[in-house]
Amino acid sequence: QVQLSESGGGLVQAGGSLRLSCAVSGRTLTGTMGWFRQAPGKESEFVASIRLSGDTTYYPDSVRGRFTIARDNARNTMYLQMTDLKPEDTAVYYCAIGRGIRSVSSRSEYDYWGQGTQVTVSS
Repeated sequence: QVQLSESGGGLVQAGGSLRLSCAVSGRTLTGTMGWFRQAPGKESEFVASIRLSGDTTYYPDSVRGRFTIARDNARNTMYLQMTDLKPEDTAVYYCAIGRGIRSVSSRSEYDYWGQGTQVTVSS
């Protein structure tokens, strides 16, 4: 069974940085990986995605230029480096993996999900 485990969340002041990690166990790290987030009372939001090769990444306008996604296939781990954090980035962040994904921002295309890690940005 594939398991994903996020870590690295926490409390940070606005303008600060955090790096999230997503460790995958139970299978070789193949497929597209992504990060989503959900704030209280809001819908889930696509944050970033990276293809298997690591050469192609995707970001929404809300985080582009501030967040960087990366993956280390040898370590079965994906990362999300977040800089210049804003209070509106406060949410639970989830990592996910899937194969044959065409629409990277669509939650339904991912097969496996982690339990999430809380990121809180204070103003």
